[in-house]
Amino acid sequence: MRESGRILALILADLKRAIKVGIPTSALDELVVDEVKKYGVVASFKGYSGYPASVCVSVNNEIVHGIPGARVLQQGDIVSLDCGVYYRGFHSDAALTVGVGEISGEARRLIEVTEGSLDAGVAEARAGKHVGDISVAVQKYVESHGLTVVREYTGHGVGRDLHEEPQVPNFDCGRGALLRKGMTIAIEPMVTNGGWRTRVAGNHWTVLTKDGSLSAHFEHSIGITDGDAEVFA
Repeated sequence: MRESGRILALILADLKRAIKVGIPTSALDELVVDEVKKYGVVASFKGYSGYPASVCVSVNNEIVHGIPGARVLQQGDIVSLDCGVYYRGFHSDAALTVGVGEISGEARRLIEVTEGSLDAGVAEARAGKHVGDISVAVQKYVESHGLTVVREYTGHGVGRDLHEEPQVPNFDCGRGALLRKGMTIAIEPMVTNGGWRTRVAGNHWTVLTKDGSLSAHFEHSIGITDGDAEVFA
């Protein structure tokens, strides 16, 4: 998990550097194809339940599962990059959101709050706590800044499979599973500057905000310890 996460973090850093005005989102998928070959890993998303690409690229009001293609990034867009790699029997899964060129203050705040909520969730992730402690921390952080967490998509266990139990919601829905040392999970707040309801695009993959509001997404794969969680990617 550590090595899988280390490699994924390098790939995400290269994706972030590649973001610029005028780049087609397909070029970001091509970059991941080249990177997984370079590092000797497998792209976890490619072919997963039929998903056609190696990275999810979600723009503006797209929350998750955006399919890279001919769309060209424009000044002021915000782009969520979600990627996973498989290395020697283990998956890691991580995401981040970046701005394209100069972005609005509202978009910048959305990105900062979403990343901050991920940090708040990770801070609660340790042996003896429950999944619900993570969920409450994320929701409280987001709502204290006047924003909204998406409720229809959640974090999850990760490891030998890309998606495992337990689910890790970003809002209060009970205590949830007990966290034990050695568990590996993915925490991934998805946040909007509007409502939390979603819709799925005609491609049957891309999830958008129902009201057209902006969305940001951050994710870490982490390991549970007796102390602070270990962030893999």
